[in-house]
Amino acid sequence: MKLDPFYLIVDSAAWIERLVPLGVKLVQLRIKEMDDAGLRREIRTAKAVCQRHGCQLIVNDYWRLAIDEGCDFVHLGQEDLAEADVAAIRHAGMKLGLSTHDDAELDTALAAKPDYVALGPVYPTILKAMKWAPQGLDRIAIWKERVGAVPLVAIGGLNIERIPGVLAQGADSAAVVTDITLNADPEARTREWLAATAQWR
Repeated sequence: MKLDPFYLIVDSAAWIERLVPLGVKLVQLRIKEMDDAGLRREIRTAKAVCQRHGCQLIVNDYWRLAIDEGCDFVHLGQEDLAEADVAAIRHAGMKLGLSTHDDAELDTALAAKPDYVALGPVYPTILKAMKWAPQGLDRIAIWKERVGAVPLVAIGGLNIERIPGVLAQGADSAAVVTDITLNADPEARTREWLAATAQWR
């Protein structure tokens, strides 16, 4: 499986409606606090937009809802993986992406035979408090050697200037949140990301 080198992560279907039509081909819907009815509406809206624009939607955490709504890709953190029914996810024909931060988590992730592995935070991040120090570019190369043919996603503190280093070290995709969502002009920044990753597409 090949991932687009530009992996957008947003916390609402509204963001997906704004940015996916610009040419985004890989997006994760990551919502942390919402009731099931609201989550279902968000997932349905996001899925419809992505289908119209040929974009791969990845649903974070809510694998049961993702199955119910006919989605085909879910992303889980390590705590979510421990509680998830991976067999049910696979039986539904869904692909699975997993977060990793250290060697033990990578071993756990690889045992689940994921469709991609994410490594973070590569750089310091303001998105959430992390107990892990920034991994640095060298760790990307080490992770890529360990995961082999499994696609590797780099996440954490990424911006336009850091894309070449991350992808040159072996990451297949660069994930971004705040560099776009906190930008004064998210649409313009999205276009910059699309242009900056074009040579790896």
